[in-house]
Amino acid sequence: MKTTSFSVEPLLSLFKKQKIATILELKEALRSDCSMTVFRKLRELEYITSCSHSGKFYSLSRIARFDHMGLWIFNSVLFSYYGTLGETLKVLIEKSNNGYTAAELGELLSVKPNGPLIELIGKKELRREKISGVYVYFSKNDTERKQQELVRKESMGYMESIRFAPDVLLNEIKAAIILLYSMLDEKQRRLYAGLESLRVGHGGDRQVAKLLALNEKTVAKGRKELLSGEIAIDSTRRKGGGRKTIQKKSLM
Repeated sequence: MKTTSFSVEPLLSLFKKQKIATILELKEALRSDCSMTVFRKLRELEYITSCSHSGKFYSLSRIARFDHMGLWIFNSVLFSYYGTLGETLKVLIEKSNNGYTAAELGELLSVKPNGPLIELIGKKELRREKISGVYVYFSKNDTERKQQELVRKESMGYMESIRFAPDVLLNEIKAAIILLYSMLDEKQRRLYAGLESLRVGHGGDRQVAKLLALNEKTVAKGRKELLSGEIAIDSTRRKGGGRKTIQKKSLM
């Protein structure tokens, strides 16, 4: 009996048209009722599975457009460079400068992370601390966790100090920040932007970049430089600067 041969072309055409698809849509495109046949063809194309919607959506690695955090959200469906939702949460928290709350992760990923977070805590893949009545998830590494917790507490204290300030005062603070920023050189501007991002906490890179008309990557670079503690302190006076040396005239 002759075995039916299937081509990957119908799947490629479907993905080209709509970027993502369910197993039912893939079966219809391939004209097959067998899930194993579909997955066999998907493996030839290097497919990826969604982190949200119970993993019911599929796409191709060549189609996905992952951002700097390794995330790709298409039509409210989440895909991750790191594979599963649990692994994605772990990586995001490990790389964070001040940890994440479940609400912050939910806003970032457009999916409720509570279940996978509980599992990661149970496996001791993450640490969790209660700060101001809210659970914050940190790296399992003690050194990293302490640094993240310090930044989190610092940012929360900073936000509390200005939260109830009048709008006029807030505008004056923004104006002062912009004025001070304009007086700095390029390196100092990057570091100052990074400092303000640390003080704001979650979403700080985006907020500071918007305020100072900077690229978010520039703010992130300044923040990382400050956290590393490895900043070369340049001489403020350039070579050849200052008063010129008075040369003595020889007597004839």
